[in-house]
Amino acid sequence: MSEIWLLALLAALLTYGTRVAGHLVLSRFERIPPRVEAALDAVPPAMLVTIVTPVFVDGGWAERLVIVGAGLLSLRLSVLASVTIGVLAMALLRHLGV
Repeated sequence: MSEIWLLALLAALLTYGTRVAGHLVLSRFERIPPRVEAALDAVPPAMLVTIVTPVFVDGGWAERLVIVGAGLLSLRLSVLASVTIGVLAMALLRHLGV
């Protein structure tokens, strides 16, 4: 097995393990405290910012344009649709050599 496949497998197992552990911890509560619920609701946007910021700072004009465009699309579309369109737009720009 190549090192890349081993790394992907370990990453998948770690991701699955953290999700299961989070579910097991939260299932012990009869009711999730409001502060915990607010923190959990803030995780997806925080993760998106963590992924996008380095690309926005160190990327070229095409990356910045796609990030801003996807951000504007997210005001009207779902996050999944906006990210999908952004990824496809960046793939097209890279295919065109931009």
